Amino acid sequence: MKIAIAMDSFKGSLSSIDAGNAAAAGILRAFPEAEIKVFPVADGGEGTVDALVSGLNGSYRTVTVSDPLGRPIQAQYGILPDQTAVIEMAVASGLPLLSESERNPMKTTTYGFGEMIADAVRQGCRSFILGIGGSATNDCGIGCLQALGFGFYNKDRKQVPYGAKGLAQVHHITTDQVIPELHECQFHVASDVTNPLCGETGCSAVFAPQKGADSAMIAEMEKSMQRFSAMVKEYYPDSDADLPGSGAAGGLGFALRTFLNADLKPGIDVVINQTGIEAAISSADIVITGEGRMDAQTVMGKVPVGIAKIAKKYGLPVIAFCGCIDDGAEICNQNGIDAFFSILRSITTFEEAMKSENTKKNLADTAEQVFRLYQRMR
Repeated sequence: MKIAIAMDSFKGSLSSIDAGNAAAAGILRAFPEAEIKVFPVADGGEGTVDALVSGLNGSYRTVTVSDPLGRPIQAQYGILPDQTAVIEMAVASGLPLLSESERNPMKTTTYGFGEMIADAVRQGCRSFILGIGGSATNDCGIGCLQALGFGFYNKDRKQVPYGAKGLAQVHHITTDQVIPELHECQFHVASDVTNPLCGETGCSAVFAPQKGADSAMIAEMEKSMQRFSAMVKEYYPDSDADLPGSGAAGGLGFALRTFLNADLKPGIDVVINQTGIEAAISSADIVITGEGRMDAQTVMGKVPVGIAKIAKKYGLPVIAFCGCIDDGAEICNQNGIDAFFSILRSITTFEEAMKSENTKKNLADTAEQVFRLYQRMR
């Protein structure tokens, strides 16, 4: 029997590859003859770099870049053996990097994220996987683009300042200083956000409040976004601020798609394409997936359902393991997961449950028992 395992990380306990290996160990106790392949997966958010670097034998690179307020910070990204760079924007431009009092999208910038991309280009990378969740910004990506050599100038022919404050001042755009190698690069953006750039469901109205914006800021940023997108259309006639995902990361989705010709896809789809897992799934007899918590949100672009959709293309059964089960998880059964199981095997404290050695043992033991039954029912 061939088994494909693709599990998300159990955050705070096990990485994606460690979770998959634990499940494999338990299955082999019940099914010693099974042929098992374990794949690293993530949904494009936190943990994507670690999943792909560890699972595909990549390497890490640490660089000094600008944080959301322009201060120096150490940020790490991954480089895969095929010279694909895997970068999470949150490590340079993410909301968790700021205290509550520092959160102000009029000032915060994506410049550091652009610096990471520029560094990867200098390292010879020409293919990019970019995770853009968790931003602290609403600058429509101009900070990122400035770091790549795009010019955004005010009426006095000076580069505009960081943040949405700078976006409001953009008068004209230049490309003569853009990093030449960018035209050789392909950018694959992992984003599950489908919001447009502007309007009631745009980035300013929906996401800016959690980044520190008040009602006055929101109105000002919305006006700036509309004006900027109209200006950009003069330079890039095919730009479309209404396309789903344009509002991701405070308009960074719009910037990457328009200026870098990036494609925006659900994070799990981007990772599946990179790892080549579909080919392994297509030849498997059963598919195993899972994550730390399964609930109603699991069907919203999360790893287990993404893997299940691939499996169902080939009519395969799908079993999922999770740390805990919460309200609404039963909807997963309507989205390709035939059965899911919590690995908690006794009453325990949260701290004990989260210990990696306990999670690994519980996952292996649960997988063993499920597959003892599976073998008996064959």
